[in-house]
Amino acid sequence: MRLLTLPGVFAPISDSWMLAEAIRQEHVGPGRHALDVCTGSGVLALTAAQCGATTTAIDVCRRALLTVQLNARRSGLRVRTVRGRTFAPVAGERFDLIASNPPYVPSPRPDVPRHGASRAWEAGHDGRLVLDALCDAAPAHLRPGGVLLLVHSSLIGIDATLLRLRRAGMVNVEVRACERGPMGPLMRAQQAAGTIPADVDEEDVVIIRARAASSFAVMDR
Repeated sequence: MRLLTLPGVFAPISDSWMLAEAIRQEHVGPGRHALDVCTGSGVLALTAAQCGATTTAIDVCRRALLTVQLNARRSGLRVRTVRGRTFAPVAGERFDLIASNPPYVPSPRPDVPRHGASRAWEAGHDGRLVLDALCDAAPAHLRPGGVLLLVHSSLIGIDATLLRLRRAGMVNVEVRACERGPMGPLMRAQQAAGTIPADVDEEDVVIIRARAASSFAVMDR
């Protein structure tokens, strides 16, 4: 997939492509509804649309949504775009698949930026402000048996995400894929700012998969 990104929109890197591949492994063909939260360039939304799903993309950045629309037209795909934070624009809606590559880079500031390109990656001191909100609210926006796919770095705590999803009522919570390598430039920049320990050189980028309970599922808390 070849994407164009408007100025100020974060171009997809390896974590997004990992998650795109995970989407392809799910059953999200025609008749299914998919949601991409924190869509950025729209690579995840476009992947779901390529699979045949009716797809919605959410982002706080207007340029990101314009980028999604541009790439959808270039690819002959249809993606609904809505502006807002996490699930606010789709209140009351449920989906068969929710995918997100949220901001997860630890930051010197305690909150998320309101403006600028750093909205795409900074997520508070521990890097979990957006991720935790997604974990808590996702069950209310999934159909029974629906799947949640998330990607993030081990530097912000894999076990914390698994536990949070289980406490939210998700089942079959697991690390579906993991790639280890040197920290990327964004993490290096925050390490220089003192938010990541100086002795850390590598990170795992993980895909976490969880499923909404169905009427016949046994909770695995």
